[in-house]
Amino acid sequence: MMRISTVFGAFVLAACAFLGLPKSTFAQPNSAELDALYSDKPLGCLLGENATTFRLFAPRASAVSLVLLKKYDDAEGRTIAMQKNSDGTWEHTETKPSQELIGTYYAYRVAGGKAKGEAFDETMLIADPYSRAVVTKNTFRHEARTLILDPKADSKYDWKGDQYVIPANHNTLVVYEAHVRDMTAHKTSGVKEKGSYKGLMQQGKTGGLRYLKDLGVNAVEFLPLHEFANLELPYRDSSTIAKFRVFNDGNPQERNHWGYMTSFYFAPESYYASGSSLASGKWCGADGRAVTELKDLVRALHREKIAVIMDVVYNHVSDFDANSFKYIDKYYYFRTDSAGNYINTSYCGNDFKTERKMARRLIVESVKYWMTEYHIDGFRFDLATMIDRETCEEILREARKINPNVILIAEPWGGNKYGPDKFSDIGWAAWNDQIRNGVKGQNPKDGLGFIFGKHQGRNTQRTEQAFITGTLREDGGLFVQKEHSMNYLESHDDETMGDFIRLALGDCTMNTVIKDVNKHAKLTPNQLALNKLAAMFLFASQGPIMLHAGQEYARSKVVAPSTPLEKRVGMIDRNSYNKDDATNYLNYAHALANKDLLSYYKGLIALRRVFPNAFGSATKQDIEFLETASDHAIAFQIRNNSAVKGQPKNFIVVLNGSPDKTLEITLPDGNWNIIANAEKVSPVMPLGTASARLIAPARAGVILAR
Repeated sequence: MMRISTVFGAFVLAACAFLGLPKSTFAQPNSAELDALYSDKPLGCLLGENATTFRLFAPRASAVSLVLLKKYDDAEGRTIAMQKNSDGTWEHTETKPSQELIGTYYAYRVAGGKAKGEAFDETMLIADPYSRAVVTKNTFRHEARTLILDPKADSKYDWKGDQYVIPANHNTLVVYEAHVRDMTAHKTSGVKEKGSYKGLMQQGKTGGLRYLKDLGVNAVEFLPLHEFANLELPYRDSSTIAKFRVFNDGNPQERNHWGYMTSFYFAPESYYASGSSLASGKWCGADGRAVTELKDLVRALHREKIAVIMDVVYNHVSDFDANSFKYIDKYYYFRTDSAGNYINTSYCGNDFKTERKMARRLIVESVKYWMTEYHIDGFRFDLATMIDRETCEEILREARKINPNVILIAEPWGGNKYGPDKFSDIGWAAWNDQIRNGVKGQNPKDGLGFIFGKHQGRNTQRTEQAFITGTLREDGGLFVQKEHSMNYLESHDDETMGDFIRLALGDCTMNTVIKDVNKHAKLTPNQLALNKLAAMFLFASQGPIMLHAGQEYARSKVVAPSTPLEKRVGMIDRNSYNKDDATNYLNYAHALANKDLLSYYKGLIALRRVFPNAFGSATKQDIEFLETASDHAIAFQIRNNSAVKGQPKNFIVVLNGSPDKTLEITLPDGNWNIIANAEKVSPVMPLGTASARLIAPARAGVILAR
């Protein structure tokens, strides 16, 4: 995740001093005492036939009130003082038929601690952290109310026999990292309910489900679907300094588009429901339709044998929203310094204290809930090194009880830590940034990789060969087994690979104002060649694969003129988390313009599907590297020892990263079929034959089969 801070430290501190903000003199609560606090009672709204219990864990609160609301925008409702239990929970039981409560709303008011750095607003209505559905107000405070759903709705939902579709062999995964809105927000998608769960599953349209099916991927990884804070602080509004000690000088669109600011861990994002909008001051999610529509989407994807992976953010919560945990108990749920300030190693405003027993319980129960109630096949954990190891191990144990094939993927950095190897030790997969940097490069200015005829950083031909076999620890790599290496070249963070290549070739700069976006999006011959070579390297590497949405047609992110305050209109954007649809959506006309590259990716995906034992699941012993005259080229033979009848038993892959020199390879005896070259990938129908020797063009790859 990339989240550019809007905090300007020196300015903010000076402003706070000038405004004379009060300094608390109260001591912090005892950490050991907080660590001991725990309850195993069910939490949230627990509806029965004739009685409903509301239960909240707030161990240091002095009083908690339940506020029952008829309408979501009511400022007041029936207020009931809750009773405190010895385990730190507060509860109240309504002895009336549950049908009277279904479809209404509730919230809490918490009177809390007065410790150092703690400032409770005891008038604030906060939603239940165990909410299964929420209605939220479209402001940066993201005020929320819990919608009371029919407890039988989950069991009543007709899954029509739906089951998990994640394969037991994770090496066969081709994961498509996507954003729900981006997939269908552009007019070229052809869908009616643009930017929604419902639109994404609409059949027979250019964008959405049909596009994923035609591409051939077998898993989609959605950027966050938990209810999150969509809006950020007003731009250059100094009134925010007094209350939040923050000044937004870097986000003129006031948006958090990607979703990495979680508000509720059990509720689906309501903005993605049909008919929703972010109209200022309006409310979103009033009828809870997001719950059913997201289940419908999962079921529709499963019907096409496409697994669903959720990107989840358990390392921090939203910066400025009326977040429940901040009002329930700052010191219990967050990591703080000696002055009582939130620790900010996530660079997102606060770090969630995952090691606290009830925080760990919430995270594990959240994962289990999405698996059981939404049939989610796996999870990608944002800034996962900020989640303590014991919690990670418990997540894996509990998730495997529900689905032994579940995949857990770490973004293996965050909080000033880096640890893909640590996750491999406990059985998780992790993003492999080493193959990303080695193949493409670390940056497009002076950190270029293999496809440009360079060795990025400390890489050599030998380390690049290790990427092919799975970046295994026995070769000096990161992973105990190749299944743990989530190989990728592009993600939502940083430049798209298409833009990385455009910038590296000098075809534009970050400050070039692009007048004709369609012309800019169309690939030049050099750009096309580099995209194809990178794709072949990725798909020839053992282990699972991830693509980012639009990578298959070299998507470019050019800042759209959404607001007159935006300074970078017409320029390439590295991290578009703070832009809306117009910068982020997929333009399928650009996919058509670059159909040559799109077809190449489809061919490589088919290659993996047709020959899974050779491409993805081959052992290190099945691979033999061949001599090349260039250290910017890699050639190897794969023995397909598990080939079914009629399939090739041997493959040769040649990857020539030289920008200007052809590569000659001496072939093992016999005639070889060419199933991929610089122009096309055709796993079943040969493109030609070769024997004795092979000439690989510069910046190109070739795959042979026999």
